[in-house]
Amino acid sequence: MTTIVLHGRKVVGGVSEGEALVTRETISGWGGVDPRTGKVVETRHELCGVSFKDKILVFPGAKGSSGWSQYFHLARLAGTAPKAILYNRTTTKVALGAVVMRVPALTGFDRDPLSIIENGDWVRVDADRGIVEITKKGS
Repeated sequence: MTTIVLHGRKVVGGVSEGEALVTRETISGWGGVDPRTGKVVETRHELCGVSFKDKILVFPGAKGSSGWSQYFHLARLAGTAPKAILYNRTTTKVALGAVVMRVPALTGFDRDPLSIIENGDWVRVDADRGIVEITKKGS
């Protein structure tokens, strides 16, 4: 079994684990996700039609308006939010979104998670300690 460890900076504390859902495209909140289902609905997005519910969402960052945090907050209320988020570029949108979702969130990694984590990998996020453990799928 292959396990890789990344170190990052805590945005929101907590511990969670689950299957990775990875995109190399930024995610829009308002008009980009359906908070009732947790699905990405932005038509040209590589995850269009895919739900982030109960996944560890790995993505570069947020795009769009300040509605990002509202839509991800609504996803939390609907029970469709990701279990944790890992992202590269911090903006007020994604930081506030992490806070209102109340899920573990990390950024500022020692290595790019987008170059290491793949869809289906098992990921354990310990945001309190700034540690991400990745167990590669098929290992």
